[in-house]
Amino acid sequence: MSQMDEKDQLATVKVNGKPITVSLLTPDWRGQPAPTTIMQACILAGVEVPHFCYHPKLPIAGNCRMCLVEVGFPVKDSSGKLVLNPDGTPKVQKSPRPVIACATPITPGMEIYTDTPAVKQMRTGILEFLLANHPLDCPICDQAGECTLQEHVVAYGRDSSRFNETKLHKPKAVQLGPRVMYDAERCILCTRCIRFTREIVGDDVLGIINRGARSMIAVYPGKKFDNNYTLNTVDICPVGALTSVDFRFRMRVWFLKETPSICPGCSTGCNITIWSRQNVIYRITPRQNDEVNGPWMCDHGRFQYKLTQSPTRLVRPTVNGTSISPQHAVEYVANFLRKNSSKQAAIIASGQLSTEELWLVAKLKSLLNCTSDILVAQGPHDHLLLSSDRNPNTQGAILTGVCYSEVGLYIPKIIHDIEVGRVKILFVFGENTQVPELTQPILGKLDLLVVYDVVRTALTDQAHVVFPGATFAEKTGTFINKSGRIQKFFQAVEPPSEARPAYIWINNLLACLNGKKLGTQPEEIFNSMKDDIPAIKNLHWDQIGMTGVQIHSKP
Repeated sequence: MSQMDEKDQLATVKVNGKPITVSLLTPDWRGQPAPTTIMQACILAGVEVPHFCYHPKLPIAGNCRMCLVEVGFPVKDSSGKLVLNPDGTPKVQKSPRPVIACATPITPGMEIYTDTPAVKQMRTGILEFLLANHPLDCPICDQAGECTLQEHVVAYGRDSSRFNETKLHKPKAVQLGPRVMYDAERCILCTRCIRFTREIVGDDVLGIINRGARSMIAVYPGKKFDNNYTLNTVDICPVGALTSVDFRFRMRVWFLKETPSICPGCSTGCNITIWSRQNVIYRITPRQNDEVNGPWMCDHGRFQYKLTQSPTRLVRPTVNGTSISPQHAVEYVANFLRKNSSKQAAIIASGQLSTEELWLVAKLKSLLNCTSDILVAQGPHDHLLLSSDRNPNTQGAILTGVCYSEVGLYIPKIIHDIEVGRVKILFVFGENTQVPELTQPILGKLDLLVVYDVVRTALTDQAHVVFPGATFAEKTGTFINKSGRIQKFFQAVEPPSEARPAYIWINNLLACLNGKKLGTQPEEIFNSMKDDIPAIKNLHWDQIGMTGVQIHSKP
């Protein structure tokens, strides 16, 4: 491509009579330069070409035939010159056969017709074939409301069926894997699931068995469909053939509110959508960001919302085991710090906190003149998206100064200082925080243990003061992923009862100690903290956008 001059890279084609100039090369599903297809040209022209098997992030199959279009080419004489019409325009001759838009490259001067009577008739016929044995499950199908087949039938199909014969029955409610259910009667054999599993995940376990109308998807003998990305096949299934075991039959999608967020499951920072209704989260799906996760996410990340529904959620602040109002809980801690200002404190935080919350932790650290660090959270990684760093905001903790580039370096020192009586006050800010080294005898040496968490843990059971916290889905803020991209996430549901995000608890505590709040909303806190952090000094909250901004996060 680099050896071609700019003129040779471009071609002018017509889509339904409208000229459009496009590049002859366009990134394919791998992101590599490949010949621009009719489908891609039509998308650039803003013309819809219906399809089922085509997906921009998957290799082309060309088997559904729904994207058939008519094309015409400039006529050339025996010398290779263009034949002109009387008005001077190039003479165009229609191809005798339609072509599939998803796999046919454009050529200079090509004319593309997507709305001719012949094209409309072909679409209607293809849909009629697909519906011949397709069950009328729409009222009970989980895909209703987001079904591509349903949408195309409304737009391009017949208003009545001519099929009076008995429909062919196939297996229903087949569990392909632990998280995915398959309905063979609804399957249109687009092979998206097969291509995704084989080409994207590299786990070649799905294929088509039987022949003709009895064909269906199955798992190869001796293999399991249980990789960490199986639920992406549910996302890309254009019909209701593949459904999520966790979500099926729970709620109609048109009742759900969509909230853009960031997955807290690891440091990759996949963009996600939280689907909720009446303060209950029902599912999480990927939100496309080609700079981070593309249109995919791992199954591990989809279940991060379960923490919000834990039966052990903390809902009220306590002091010495007794419930107390949020204001009195904060005042209790502030009064203790004033009366015991000579006692050494320490802070253990978490990479689950937002960047704004970590900056407030750093302010508290500065005020108390103490040591701080965050807990290391490690797990297995894979070749696609899942990172071994299970904290979504390790870079935010480093950037704000809560910890150093070697995460967890000071945790052993903090524990040792408690053990020898040097540290008498400990703050722990986290989500489901587990520190096995902080045994009951060691914690017993503290004069004050303040724990912010969202669920009951061994630490909250030992704490003098407990601040009930909010999960990622119950607050707004930013995370900085492992590659240094700062991204916003938004509150989808309210935290239970008197639970609060960490930025509220810490801000109120700072106000009690020095009479100054550092903003009441995350965007205010962000715009205040950017002056302290060179990497985001010139970045305003409103400039971050929905796909984030790349910054230099590592000191």
